Amino acid sequence: MRSGRRAMALLAVMAMLVAGCASGGGVAPTPVPPQGHVQGTDPALVQTASGILRGTVASDHRLFAGVPYAAAPVGPNRFAAPTPGAGWPRERDATRAGPRCIQDPSADPEQGANTAEDCLSLNVWTPPVADEKRPVMVWIHGGAFVGGSSGIYDARRLAARGGIIVVTINYRLGTLGFLAHPALGAGGDIGNYGLADQQAALRWVRDNIADFGGDPQKVTVAGESAGGMSVCDHLVSPGSAGLFRAAILMSAPCQAQADLTAATGRSLEYAAAAGCPDPATAATCLRALPVDALRKPVWYFNIGSDELTGPITGSALIPQAPLAAFGSGESDPVPLLIGTTRDEFTLFVALRYLRAGQRYTPGDYPRLLSETFGADAAAVAAHYPIDRYGGVAQAYSAAVTDGDFACVSERIAGDLSHAGPVYAYEFNDRNAPAPEVLRTLPFPVGASHSLELRYLFDVGGAPPLNPAQQRLSDQMIDYWSAFVRTGEPTVDGGPAWPSFDQAGDGARMSLQADGSRVDNDYAHVHQCSLWAALKEK
Repeated sequence: MRSGRRAMALLAVMAMLVAGCASGGGVAPTPVPPQGHVQGTDPALVQTASGILRGTVASDHRLFAGVPYAAAPVGPNRFAAPTPGAGWPRERDATRAGPRCIQDPSADPEQGANTAEDCLSLNVWTPPVADEKRPVMVWIHGGAFVGGSSGIYDARRLAARGGIIVVTINYRLGTLGFLAHPALGAGGDIGNYGLADQQAALRWVRDNIADFGGDPQKVTVAGESAGGMSVCDHLVSPGSAGLFRAAILMSAPCQAQADLTAATGRSLEYAAAAGCPDPATAATCLRALPVDALRKPVWYFNIGSDELTGPITGSALIPQAPLAAFGSGESDPVPLLIGTTRDEFTLFVALRYLRAGQRYTPGDYPRLLSETFGADAAAVAAHYPIDRYGGVAQAYSAAVTDGDFACVSERIAGDLSHAGPVYAYEFNDRNAPAPEVLRTLPFPVGASHSLELRYLFDVGGAPPLNPAQQRLSDQMIDYWSAFVRTGEPTVDGGPAWPSFDQAGDGARMSLQADGSRVDNDYAHVHQCSLWAALKEK
């Protein structure tokens, strides 16, 4: 994955937070007054193995928020796999989302508000109580593995209209989630604590979701951006096998993975700078540091001036990089829904402009391409001339959109279609509502990274959908929930969505406000033959 450090530090933090900070849109349902502790007589009460939860109830859904799924990852549990948490003896309030996990301070619009190291909680959105068990979607938030939270995603419409249960989860981020210091484990069993948290949440769903009316045999894991990258990792992680039966990958640059050797070196440097230079005592030292000393993320990728943190391959949790495993047929063969937005990278160019006032000129274009694509810059320039796209920002955005998002999605869809059914899409509403700050730029953002999320979740922070966009939102919820129910996005009265066929024409559903339709031109529009050729060099 290529981009500037500050923009990438906001990869899905801003992808979500520009959409609506902290708690999502809409008004919270009103808590139901206590009516006793017998599950089934009061829809606001759920008896779990850990204790009784009191949630909130509205006419079309229920919400149980801030539910702990593991012990607090503090003290000796810092930089360790999550462990089961203790139960509670009395009724537990579950009407408010738990605190956000520690965020990157340079990319946190809320300046650390409502953050804590003790943050491993989840939220359960359900339709009204019914006799049948409901299928389940577990949502992993984005945020470049340094920001974001489960509380941003108001899933009431997905639950109510879709008739599914939606679980949104927190997981450790940044240094606390991914530091790979060799003193913290043996045999590659280091780093990826945030991924281990996600696995613990999936196990919690398996063991507890029936109490909420869910079917533990019908779980789909889903995520966007860093959340989608996480789903890629779960498809190849031995510890995730059997925890879900289908997967949804949204705008997921799954090639952005650190290898264990590079991550270990950077982690040693980070620990030394934090005041723990001695490998013999580093584990104890790191676990004793005040959490404020660990808020700054550890950066693993260094492409020019670009830096990223996140999952570590060649480790115990992720033995093989996802794209390599997909290509060799060594991933979990489950039904897959996968796609991108039409103009993914315009968001990040916009963030550079907003944060640093970077207004690119034609003279900047060769430097931008060289910094981003290295020896391939000339080939990229020939295929992405400025005049074809209307400006430097648009041409550069198109190149990175295609090389790091669209054609990665195309490659994954092709590789995984050999193992099971794959359904591919492109979100193509280039007039999607965006926060005001993105509507005042000297270039259009179009269907940028994250803007499709408000069509599935209530996230606020932008103008409301117009009637045609609302119909698209309803259609997307219908498609996504149908996939969660059956493994196929089949909707009565909607356009038929064929599976992606590697040997055929690579059909994708183009999701548009003026009418969604099957599109076979995706690979051509995004110049995927160029990116495949560059990859093979």
